[in-house]
Amino acid sequence: MKYEQLAKDIIEKVGGKANIISVVHCITRLRFKLKDESKAQTDAIKNMDGVVTVMISGGQYQVVIGNHVPDVYKAVTEVGGFSSQEPVEAEEEKGGSIFNRFIDIIASIFTPVLGVLAATGMIKGFNALFVSVGWLEESSGTYQILNAVGDSLFYFFPIFLGYTASKKFGGTPFIGIAIGASLVYPDLSGLSAGEPLYTLFAGSMFESPVYITFLGIPVILMTYSSSVIPIILASYFSSKVEKWFKKVIPDVVKMFLVPFGTLLVVVPVTFIVIGPIATWAGQLLGEVTLWIYQLSPIIAGAFLGGFWQVFVIFGLHWGLVPIAINNLVTLGADPVLAMVFAASFAQTGAVLGVWLKTKQQKIKTLSIPAFISGIFGVTEPAIYGITLPAKRPFIISCITAAIGGGIIGLFGSQSYRMGGLGVFGFPSFIGPEGFDAGFWAIIFAVVLAFILGFILTYLFGGVGKEPVSEQAAPVPAGKAGGSAVERKENEVISSPFHGEVIELDKIEDEAFSSGALGKGVAVVPSEGKLYSPVSGTVSVLFPTNHAIGITTDGGAEILIHIGMDTVQLQGEHFTSLIKQGEKVEKGQPLIEFHIEEIKRAGYSLTTPVVVTNTDQYTIVPTEQQQVAVGDNLLTLTGS
Repeated sequence: MKYEQLAKDIIEKVGGKANIISVVHCITRLRFKLKDESKAQTDAIKNMDGVVTVMISGGQYQVVIGNHVPDVYKAVTEVGGFSSQEPVEAEEEKGGSIFNRFIDIIASIFTPVLGVLAATGMIKGFNALFVSVGWLEESSGTYQILNAVGDSLFYFFPIFLGYTASKKFGGTPFIGIAIGASLVYPDLSGLSAGEPLYTLFAGSMFESPVYITFLGIPVILMTYSSSVIPIILASYFSSKVEKWFKKVIPDVVKMFLVPFGTLLVVVPVTFIVIGPIATWAGQLLGEVTLWIYQLSPIIAGAFLGGFWQVFVIFGLHWGLVPIAINNLVTLGADPVLAMVFAASFAQTGAVLGVWLKTKQQKIKTLSIPAFISGIFGVTEPAIYGITLPAKRPFIISCITAAIGGGIIGLFGSQSYRMGGLGVFGFPSFIGPEGFDAGFWAIIFAVVLAFILGFILTYLFGGVGKEPVSEQAAPVPAGKAGGSAVERKENEVISSPFHGEVIELDKIEDEAFSSGALGKGVAVVPSEGKLYSPVSGTVSVLFPTNHAIGITTDGGAEILIHIGMDTVQLQGEHFTSLIKQGEKVEKGQPLIEFHIEEIKRAGYSLTTPVVVTNTDQYTIVPTEQQQVAVGDNLLTLTGS
């Protein structure tokens, strides 16, 4: 597995497999539920190659990975064996504030379906777009099939949420599926077409006709397709009922009598009690949301837009997701997702400003994938890797997102379906009447937020003041001004690799072949491990672990650069075994790297080993063409 070592390291540093209750992932981060968060080595995890940062929020220990998080998650579950674990019992997850537990529950339930939810929403949104521009007729077979795909998840949402909610609450997922399927059973919804038997709560806001009874008890038929709250509450109730049946039913018949008893109790109770109450609660929540929004749409838009990226950092945006989905179900449209839509584009504009203004090569390299991800609505790489560390660009992006949100609130823009992120989200704002003022306000707000984010960051973002050369970065300071260590007259630099020796002036990299960075030789390693060629101190360890500088006990300053232009790998395939400033002994393993993966990525493994304070020595390279670790590679004589 490509990420096997990273997965092993993450599991170890979060406290080991025994400390992990559960792990899921969203678009960019692994979300761990830990028994004891104090056992996690947060600083060590933050410094890992392949990890952007760590966030502890919403009752979860969140390891931010980036766009390739699904691959890392797969490696984590396979290495840790989590995919085969039984669902965690609810008792194991007690503790923490009510708010944190709420966020954790919402994230765990909705995260697994988020990708498919966005995909089906995009299909439905593009279908609406094709009708609006006259490419399709609603009566056409093409439209009907695409609409079926677009509606598939949302219409049968209780079935999908029955699985994820049951898994979260410690129940059997397939029992949750059966409960969800019962709620959307088509023959039941058709019963409300006839004459009611009688009416309950007549004259109140809860007035409900009764068409059927269960054992003489009136059943209020609700529309549960696309609903959220009823199935979540039913799944929680089901987990408790199932647990009780597991205790009282003999093991020999548990396999079928536990689900038999659970469904027989939970489904009728859901139709009679849980479903109606949850539906009324959802309708009330929708009305309250709309009332708050109507107090001042501009202020609401500016607030949500400006703070949306902050919510994302702490995972608090999950608290708004069920509100938005509930609004779509109960009101037919939602203003929440509309008001925050410009935020990702404001962030992406800020990244573009940093990219064009900065002179730091590492920041430029990181900015390109962060910008591309941002265009498609995934902003964590931009936040954690670019704007938040620089502070000003992040603040600017929040301000411009608030401006965009205020404009969207002013024009009353609405989202009419759950859709894609970034540029794929625009069709979600096409209403039943086609392109209206709300849709064009979304376009205007997004473009304005992006442009303002870019211009203000470029002019006032505080970047671009300190030029840094990637090739020069690992070079110890003593090259220019002499070493602070008392220099010995003669030293021997051993080979840090098993491999083939090449004269330095024959390699492709001009900075090394010209001797500008120091004299020495190059080695093509045959094993993916770098050993210390001397006893000394790690004076520089490049963040991507592809280059290391060591100051020997005698004062010589050694630079080892693994491969040519391997900084472009951004640390992938390199694992450091030591830290900058650490004392090392000759022959000690320092860095591990995957030779085949680096070659497969198209990079040469020719590795310069040079003395950067060359002017203080006469340097005699070895005459051997093949060397082993510990063989004499360079002999240094004081000049």
